[in-house]
Amino acid sequence: MQNSKWSRWLTHVTISALLVGTGVQAQGTGATTAKDPKWPDYPLTLAQQGNFYVNGHYTTFDSTGQHIMWRQMYVSYKTPVHVTRPYPIVLIHGGGLTGSGFDATPDGREGWADYFVARGFKVYVVDQPARGRSAYHPELYGPQAPAGSAEGLEMRFTAVEDFKLWPQAHLHTQWPDGAYIGDPVFDQFFASEVRGIDATVNSEVIQEAGAALLDSIGPAIILTHSQSGPYGWLIADARPNLTKGILAVEPSGPPFIDVVQVGAPKWFEDGPLSRPWGITLTPVTYSPAVSDPSQLHYALEAQPDRPDLVRCRLQTAPVHRLPNLAKVPIVIITSEASYHASYDHCTHKYLTQAGVANTFVPLESRGIHGNGHMMMLEKNNLRIAQLIVKLITNHMNSAPQSVAATR
Repeated sequence: MQNSKWSRWLTHVTISALLVGTGVQAQGTGATTAKDPKWPDYPLTLAQQGNFYVNGHYTTFDSTGQHIMWRQMYVSYKTPVHVTRPYPIVLIHGGGLTGSGFDATPDGREGWADYFVARGFKVYVVDQPARGRSAYHPELYGPQAPAGSAEGLEMRFTAVEDFKLWPQAHLHTQWPDGAYIGDPVFDQFFASEVRGIDATVNSEVIQEAGAALLDSIGPAIILTHSQSGPYGWLIADARPNLTKGILAVEPSGPPFIDVVQVGAPKWFEDGPLSRPWGITLTPVTYSPAVSDPSQLHYALEAQPDRPDLVRCRLQTAPVHRLPNLAKVPIVIITSEASYHASYDHCTHKYLTQAGVANTFVPLESRGIHGNGHMMMLEKNNLRIAQLIVKLITNHMNSAPQSVAATR
């Protein structure tokens, strides 16, 4: 795609790389404002950047006895010259995506990863196991999940206001110009789409790899999006003392049973039982202990909180608590026009009932309007990143970290 935005972005990146090498600081682009956050020091000056893998296991898969590696996860990182935040942020992408969605937007603007680096965070961006730069071996992982269609992405992410499959869809205004097949921005977005693997296998390997990452880098804040939302719960369950906070950006939900959006007047239908452990597909720690998800009993609320919201499924007595997640500060962020706007409150309620204090932040409650599910790519993505920094400051900065010279 050839346009002036891309040219300016590439020029900034090139200049930034040269300045990092020489230790020269470039002139910033201006002061931060509430409506259009700017970089405090842009281009970025980095003390270090690189990549590595965690959690690789050697195994054999046929009669030859030769070895290959699987379950490994690719991690890239950037360290600013001045690390001013107590904990680094680990960014975990959602379904059909890789970590590239945090690096830049499809119309060539800055992404969340560099924004957080510019605000003093060390940042780690992963490609989930068997996806992107994390090797996929069909002999070990099994067949890949079906590919998502371009038409499906239009309906769910980019042109949702045209299809109106859920009550809030008409509020969508923030996707960059180019929401349809053939538009350069849409084509850039769709080019980033990849296939995943079996959901149960994926849950198991990302929990293991995420725990291995925290073992390697030390305490960190985890930011998840969509499909990776339950993986944040699982990683924190495995490493509650190393998880210094979870920012769950529209995490997969609601508890137990999927919602299918069918348009007016009915709007919602029940989908499959995708999270038999309440908020996860695979086991998570409860107290009293749960050895089989059938031990979790739940029921629908009698009435929804509002006509445009679904009724939530919450536990019935005896209520099982989530003791490991209760140790972790949690913020759930939901946009105004996403399909998640109709049900993310249920995840908030479920966690609260299970003894997990969490802060539920609909973006419209903070004056941020018109966003869909892919908020990190939309026109006001940096304003949302600015809010995320404030939420981290208010909820997750309890102790300093020592900043190592290595990864």
